Amino acid sequence: MTATPGTIHHGYGRNCRELELWLAAASDADLRRRSAGTRWTNEELLFHMVFGYMVVQALLPLVRIFAALPAPFSRGFARILNAGTAPFDVVNYLGSKAAARVFNRKRMAAKLRRVTRSLERRLEGESVASMARGMSFPDRWDPFFTPWMSVADVYAYPILHFDFHAAQLSLGPGRAT
Repeated sequence: MTATPGTIHHGYGRNCRELELWLAAASDADLRRRSAGTRWTNEELLFHMVFGYMVVQALLPLVRIFAALPAPFSRGFARILNAGTAPFDVVNYLGSKAAARVFNRKRMAAKLRRVTRSLERRLEGESVASMARGMSFPDRWDPFFTPWMSVADVYAYPILHFDFHAAQLSLGPGRAT
């Protein structure tokens, strides 16, 4: 994906529509069913997909801080985080299981809309220079984290994350254009 404000806005809107379609069409049994290729239920996986957006809200300030520091600081930070991949994976799994009880089918679409609106407002204020700044990332934490990511890459990340996990849902059609 080429991370431009237009493609990012489009991806955010598409992901919101898809989530709303899945939630509207899914029965309680559908949501309790195991997803394909994960240990999460469909509802837990849907929350995890929303959580990818929530993570970006926390990552953007961190990227700005590390982008202002000499590169060895973010490389060292990324190495430390990569060393903690195993505990991160456990927290990531259990956190999504627990949080899906709060941000369940009744709350997660509204949460995603709020988060994407917040991210879009931030995106509107970004300059070309600020979108190009970045830092080293723990590339073992997620298949869409690369060794170095720009602010533009971070804005685009939740779309890639959402789309990847959408293929693991064991629900009916929910793809939007």
